[in-house]
Formats: sequence, C-alpha cells, structure tokens
Amino acid sequence: EVQLVESGGGMVQPGGSLRLSCVASGFTFSAYDMAWVRQAPGKGPEWVAYINNGDGSTTYGDSVKGRFTISRDNAKNTVLYLQMDSLKPEDTAVYYCRVHKYWGQGAQVTVSS
Repeated sequence: EVQLVESGGGMVQPGGSLRLSCVASGFTFSAYDMAWVRQAPGKGPEWVAYINNGDGSTTYGDSVKGRFTISRDNAKNTVLYLQMDSLKPEDTAVYYCRVHKYWGQGAQVTVSS
C-alpha cells in the first residue's frame, strides 16, 4: 500500500521559511518521479515542484521559482522535501506530496503577519 505522510507545515510570517517533509512507503521510492502540489482555499490544485527519479533534475512552477527547493533522500530514508524560503501570503495552501496517482493527506502552510 502506497503511503505518503507530509509534515512540517505551520504558520509563518511573510519572508519566513518552512521545510516540508514527505515520508514515503509501499513502493520503490527511488524508481519514481515525485512532486509537490498545493491547493489554496477556493482554488484548484497547482503544481509546485517536480524531481526526477534518475538524475535528480528539478522543475518548478513560475510562482515559486527561485524561492522553493525540492529534494529527495533515496539512499536512506525515502523522504521527499520542500524547502520554502521568502514565503508570501499567496503561498498559503495545503501542500501535498504526490507520486503517480497517489497523494498524501496534505500539510497546511499559512503565511500571514
């Protein structure tokens, strides 16, 4: 059974940082591309970041490029990360870890002064 468990969300002031983690199990983590997707209140899902399973190459949505960093730990802990810096109020959303058709339960990120 595929399981994706996010953690690390919370409330932060504009300009602050948070790091999300996603612990993956039930599949061969290193064999799959992974992604972070977010959904703000009243809006549809927005793709945030993607990381390739092979060469580790990354791609980002335009709204987070230069501020967010996706990474993964294939070797030991099968964990996907999202480092979020220079956070803005418009980054407020539920953030989901995603592999293939599977999503985690989500982590709430709120950016507010």
